[in-house]
Amino acid sequence: MNEARLERKSPPVLKLDNLAVAYKVRGGEIEAVQNVSFEIHRGESFGVVGESGCGKSTVAWAIVNFLGANGYVKRGRILFQGQDLVGKSGEELRQLRGDQIAMVYQDPMQALNPSMRLGEQMKEVLTVHRSMKDAEAADRCVAMLERVYMPDAANVMRRYPHQISGGQQQRVVIAMALLNNPALLIMDEPTTALDVTVEAAVLDLIAELRRDFDTAIMYITHNLGVVARVCTNIGVMYAGEMVERAPVADVFARPQHPYTQGLIRCVPKLGADKASSLLYPIRGRVPPPNNRPAGCIFSPRCDYVQDRCRAERPQLRQLPSGNWVRCHFAEEIDPAAWQPSEDLTLPTVRQPGNGQEIILEVNNLKKYYEVQGSTLSDVFGMGEKRYVKAVENASFSIPKGKTLGVVGESGCGKSTLIKTLIGLEETTEG
Repeated sequence: MNEARLERKSPPVLKLDNLAVAYKVRGGEIEAVQNVSFEIHRGESFGVVGESGCGKSTVAWAIVNFLGANGYVKRGRILFQGQDLVGKSGEELRQLRGDQIAMVYQDPMQALNPSMRLGEQMKEVLTVHRSMKDAEAADRCVAMLERVYMPDAANVMRRYPHQISGGQQQRVVIAMALLNNPALLIMDEPTTALDVTVEAAVLDLIAELRRDFDTAIMYITHNLGVVARVCTNIGVMYAGEMVERAPVADVFARPQHPYTQGLIRCVPKLGADKASSLLYPIRGRVPPPNNRPAGCIFSPRCDYVQDRCRAERPQLRQLPSGNWVRCHFAEEIDPAAWQPSEDLTLPTVRQPGNGQEIILEVNNLKKYYEVQGSTLSDVFGMGEKRYVKAVENASFSIPKGKTLGVVGESGCGKSTLIKTLIGLEETTEG
């Protein structure tokens, strides 16, 4: 039996009831999110997907009240463990954030204080919310960093954010969010800055956390493959509305809303023949929140649009299967029978050059960083100089019309190599 369909005896950790979020602008307001309802129970991971600008992050910011000075919840309720968060004071919300509710942001540099060592930032979560002693907090921080596969965790605690790679910064933010075993973990594209090997490890960690600690997780992403891997349920957002809500297995087996069907058609199929399994985009663009069409908001891009769709706004309704969809004709649409329209053409691919003319050639490139010591001999230049070898003997060439992919785990020197090539860093040798 699908675990998302098991009878739930406990109340949800998070419940959104007809949530609408608006922003005040000159001359009025813009309703960025409207009529969003879902709930997350203990041990569940709810994936929120959709194109950029659909309101996914706005929903997350509304939950933790980070909407900015001009943003506010216009209507609806946000229930966390039975408490309505709408209208709570800043002090009440601060007691929840970082303790019972934790959030991992897409950009780790926006979440980390550049003037504080990473260890001090992490320990603050435990000393403020749990009144933990400094030494005990430090031990727990090191253990959590190791759990998110951070190499040399104790040394990382002594560094500043700019002294580690972007992928390592994100692992610090994730570890910080997990320190207090929160009841609700909100993750906004948490693996964007990670390489694929670390991403896989972090996704396994998220699934392990949900299973072992019975944590409720809200996972925001563009990646449907990630949703299939870590989420139990999924909510599909479009232009500020939730258009489909169902268990993950049901959505991938038989998506009900035309927008969801379009998203899944854009997912590459493992092992499929590229010539016979083309990926078709969804034509058009997401409308801005101040210019939504009348009727169904997806009607200008829908392949099944009818006159009723242009005139009447569909409501989110429950189907006999138990899933929820915002479409007048969901029961009548067969996604397997879909055919691309004539105006949906694929772009012409230019043929690459013959590869004889070399555009860029690199020979034995080295980039070292001197390590500044703290002893007196180091300060006065009497100690032996030490270096971090960020790039060592890199050699390659790129012919005209060709593409060279540079891959590797976080901290392997990819960004340093590029910065050296374009002159942002001085070359040590080569």
